[in-house]
Amino acid sequence: MIQRADGVYADLAVPAPLRVAAVNQLFMSHCYFSGLDYGALMKALYDVGPALPPPLPGQPPLLRVANAVASFTPERQALYKTVKMGHGYAEYFFAPIYLDAEELPDGTVLPERQAKLDVDEFVADLWLKGVRFGVDVAAVAHAIGTGKSERITVARELEPAPGQDAVVVEVSQDIHRSDAPRARADGTVDLHSFQNRFPQIKQDMRLLKKLPCVPGLPGYDLGGMPSAPDAPKDLELRHLAGDGTAVVQQDDGEYLVSTKEGFLSVDPKSHRIAITDKIVSKEGVSGRTTGNLELAGGYEEFGDVQELREVHGSDITVHGDVYGNIHSKGGLVLLDRNLVGGNVHNAAGDIHVKGVASGAVLQTRAGKLVLGRAENCVLAGTSVEVGEASNCEIVADEVRIGVAEGCAIAGRNVEIESCGPRKRTEMVIYVLVRDVSQFDQELADLRARSAAFAASNEALQAEIDAISQQPDVRRYLALAAKLRTQELTLTPEQGQHLRKIATAVATEVQTLGKLTQDLQAGQTQYKLLVERSARVAALRAEAAGHARCGLHMVAGDTLVRTMPFQADSGALYHLAAKDIKQRLRGTPAGGEELFSRASGSLDWHLSTHGAAT
Repeated sequence: MIQRADGVYADLAVPAPLRVAAVNQLFMSHCYFSGLDYGALMKALYDVGPALPPPLPGQPPLLRVANAVASFTPERQALYKTVKMGHGYAEYFFAPIYLDAEELPDGTVLPERQAKLDVDEFVADLWLKGVRFGVDVAAVAHAIGTGKSERITVARELEPAPGQDAVVVEVSQDIHRSDAPRARADGTVDLHSFQNRFPQIKQDMRLLKKLPCVPGLPGYDLGGMPSAPDAPKDLELRHLAGDGTAVVQQDDGEYLVSTKEGFLSVDPKSHRIAITDKIVSKEGVSGRTTGNLELAGGYEEFGDVQELREVHGSDITVHGDVYGNIHSKGGLVLLDRNLVGGNVHNAAGDIHVKGVASGAVLQTRAGKLVLGRAENCVLAGTSVEVGEASNCEIVADEVRIGVAEGCAIAGRNVEIESCGPRKRTEMVIYVLVRDVSQFDQELADLRARSAAFAASNEALQAEIDAISQQPDVRRYLALAAKLRTQELTLTPEQGQHLRKIATAVATEVQTLGKLTQDLQAGQTQYKLLVERSARVAALRAEAAGHARCGLHMVAGDTLVRTMPFQADSGALYHLAAKDIKQRLRGTPAGGEELFSRASGSLDWHLSTHGAAT
């Protein structure tokens, strides 16, 4: 303790136990602090109270605690009564006090008079009686000032201040859902969609931060003995790290960050946070829970998709019933239960419905449809497989149906186990065959031209044969042939005779030469036309491709016709649902009837040569 002209200071550079010992020695020496700042004294001895400002540069760390040190005489000490100690508190009975009559050395007699306690002396007296902490100087000063007879609590012990457990806080608002209506680009609001129902997380995004535990403050009993607080609880951030996340120690703390781009998923049991490629929802899709959804990745829903709700995404799985519309950019669309009155479109992928599809439209531009049962549906895709279908319009390259009733079906390869009408709805099957009429027209033209050349060549050959059979011409031609092959050598007289014969048949030989030349040209043209016809026929067969219709059992009036289509006009299953209905239920254009009976079976196919069997 340091006495200065402006007061008494505690040297904070000295260890706290030495400061306590110094104050104890002062009180034991029958002294007390006059003008005591009790809060400053407790701060200097036990570090209890507000934090102190740092000392000025070059100045020692001193804390002013009192004005001066005064003597605490035995006469004054006798005025203070015994303190009643309780469990964690001390009480004192305040009452008016009097000094006894006293005769001074000079003979003057002082009568009995009232005395008054002093707060600073009271603190020193309590210290000497073992109360070294927690004096309520305000309550003591008030009791002394009123002069009433009352018992009050003059000191209380300090309970330990609990520390702060380690906690995890969110550091990104992007991980929160926003159920506010979505704002469109034109400034309007879409009341059917939420702003951000399923937050999408970017790679290396900070998700959570660990705030370390903070130790508590010690308590003190009335004797100034400390009591330690309970140790705060710590936690390991790595216990919250799931797939797609990692714990990273950075300059400003420990963070849980995403290691890939995806969607936030929290395990309700382990509370692990993972980043997944697919959204998993258990609330269903409705105006109350999610609104319409437009997602960038996969989606798995365990609830129902309510009527008129829209789900846009890819690789979509719904374990509940679907009454709304699903639009997928690709991947597999899997419905574990039923599709009622909704639509499912997949731009590039399969659609599977394990339950019943009723009054719905299922369409994929490049994929397979697989259904257990379909009623009053439009099914369109590259391939369709249905266990039972009734009153449906179906179009695909490949169609496989177990039982079909009252359906209108179009496909290039159709196979049905059992088929027939349903009530007043007829059973119609169209076998899609490519329109090769342009090839047929060209083939007819080529065959007509080749037939004309064949007839002309035959006439030329007959005329050549007639001239060649004349005696003089035949003799001349035979001699000329032998001379060319040097089988015969003529004497001058024989040569002159041959010239006479040549002169006689000159006109016939000239005519024969021209006819032979015309015949060779005709034969060449005929050969070229035959070869061209063969190439066109091959092209026709290739363009026609394969087509087949197999009906294992016909149970009721069933009509099977061919339906020509242009190869370059696009696939029929790419049409809108209403156009598909119109094409299949309307009046057929072109084609030939293949089957029209109420019983029996059919196995028809179009071979690669364009022949139907």
